[in-house]
Amino acid sequence: MSAAQIVLAILSGGAVGLSLGLIGGGGSILAVPLMVYVVGISSPHVAIGTSAVAVAASALANLFGHARDRNVKWPCASVFALFGIGGAALGAALGKAMDGGRLLALFGLVMLAVASLMLRRRKGGGDIDVHLDAGSARRLLPPLAASGFGVGALSGFFGIGGGFLIVPGLVSATEMPLLNAIGSSLVSVAAFGATTAVSYALSGLVDWTLAGLFIAGGVLGGVAGRRVAASLATNQRTLALVFSGVVALVGLYVVAKGITSLI
Repeated sequence: MSAAQIVLAILSGGAVGLSLGLIGGGGSILAVPLMVYVVGISSPHVAIGTSAVAVAASALANLFGHARDRNVKWPCASVFALFGIGGAALGAALGKAMDGGRLLALFGLVMLAVASLMLRRRKGGGDIDVHLDAGSARRLLPPLAASGFGVGALSGFFGIGGGFLIVPGLVSATEMPLLNAIGSSLVSVAAFGATTAVSYALSGLVDWTLAGLFIAGGVLGGVAGRRVAASLATNQRTLALVFSGVVALVGLYVVAKGITSLI
């Protein structure tokens, strides 16, 4: 790996960590395109496996910060993650069986879909005291389980953390405040990423040196992201609008590069 690639890998990892710390998602869906088109990894499958390792580690580092700030609803987050792990394992197995070029092109289409979802105004919910227990299980458990499995499957298939799908899923299922959903989503991002990473690592599809560089950048970026999130907690709509534009542009680029694989 050249010196330029090392620098680009650290900077790209920083972008992943920044987004995860700031809004609980986004960095993971950008990790694969960054590895392929910025760092220069030739194999989409290696990029997916390596990004899963980096995203899981970056999400875990950011989770500690949000947990310290009491932004994590642990029972809800744990159920969502546990059901999602099964979906992520299934998705990863299916993703490895697909042609790399087609998988990357489909990934671009998913990025465009995610960008459009981000443009929809999300209410943060008002139930700051929501809690999964014996009394609320009948109401909260079914939507948490169904959403977790579905998002986990997409996460494993494309090698993404799924934060932008997890956050609205948690808000919809529980009506928890947006900041709590952002913090809680990182439990699933870490779990889904780890599940996908193990699957790809067992197939020899992880570049561990590159993963380490991404993680180093992600830890630094995450610190900055959490600090900005704390100061701009009331302005999440603007942040989501800006990032949706970035995701859409990258998605268009990925689709344009791989359009022939879909024809």
